Amino acid sequence: MSARKRLVLKIGSSSVTSDDGGPDRELLDRLAREVHDQMNEGWDVVVVSSGAVAAGWAAIGEGKARPVDPGLLQAVSSVGQHRLMSEWADAFASVDRTVGQVLLARLGEADRQQYLHAEQTFAHLFALGVVPIVNENDAVADDEIRFGDNDRLAALVAHLIRADRFVMLTDAAGLFTADPRLDADASLIQEVSEIDRSLELVAGGPGEGATGGMASKLAAARIATWSGVETVIADARNVGVLAAIEGGNASVGTTFHPRSSRLSAHKLWIAFALGSRGQISIDAGAIRALVSEGGSLLAVGVVGVDGDFTSGDAVEILGPDGELVAKGLSQLDASTSKNWTLTSGEQTGGVVIHRDDLVILAGSDV
Repeated sequence: MSARKRLVLKIGSSSVTSDDGGPDRELLDRLAREVHDQMNEGWDVVVVSSGAVAAGWAAIGEGKARPVDPGLLQAVSSVGQHRLMSEWADAFASVDRTVGQVLLARLGEADRQQYLHAEQTFAHLFALGVVPIVNENDAVADDEIRFGDNDRLAALVAHLIRADRFVMLTDAAGLFTADPRLDADASLIQEVSEIDRSLELVAGGPGEGATGGMASKLAAARIATWSGVETVIADARNVGVLAAIEGGNASVGTTFHPRSSRLSAHKLWIAFALGSRGQISIDAGAIRALVSEGGSLLAVGVVGVDGDFTSGDAVEILGPDGELVAKGLSQLDASTSKNWTLTSGEQTGGVVIHRDDLVILAGSDV
């Protein structure tokens, strides 16, 4: 018997929401059937669903404009979370599938253990034939509720369970060469081998009226592909979308091919889950030592320090022109490290960031 494959399916808030602001039951029913079909074909599926705030506001907002205050959004999310789960439970019940809710808190180094424990929960749910429905725990989150963090969360889950495929369903058919709403000549980018600056410029900033956007999805695609996971962005309203992706239909969306080398869990967490608390500027010699020789960052290569970080915090490493070179966990705090620039001529060693806690990001933008 062949091993089952694993799929993480992320559905955006704009896709699961109907015109009245509540969950789109017709779409949820269809996606439940498609997930059911994929499970019958040998896939274990995790569904990461946005839409709790929309569901909550539809219940209590009385037609008013959606609030923007983070504290109020958290309260609204607490109203909508169980409503959204109830809709998903009913949708999967129609195909005789049971769902289980998995709430994950905000992303931080201290919360990495939570994700490692969650890996066991997912494995047990798969063994029971249950469909995990994941959302960020918005009711106790802070800044993340404003930035569409479910894209990043879904990518980290894909890494965690060693998914074979990560699919983000949204209200767009994929990544285009330009905004198709503004440029009639815009065409779908069907395949991407490497996410570079030109693609980031194409993706632009966050979408209007939504917490996520194509830029957010591109960032999530980078996390997943650096984790060795094939990633697809496709239209949630495309009937049969999961079967089309499985069948290799290139026109169904944008497929991002995984990198050949899979980033370790520790380094992926440093690169993508931890917020940067400062910046360290280095000289050309230090760049060579990091990028070409695989070395640690030594004090002798440091030419500037910015921020108020402490030992163990994540910091960005910048080159002479301000370009992002790497990111890592500093072994010293900022007040101590500022002496590096004053005494750099006298220093011949001293590890600032060990290579085991450092991720090369040259040519990338986390």
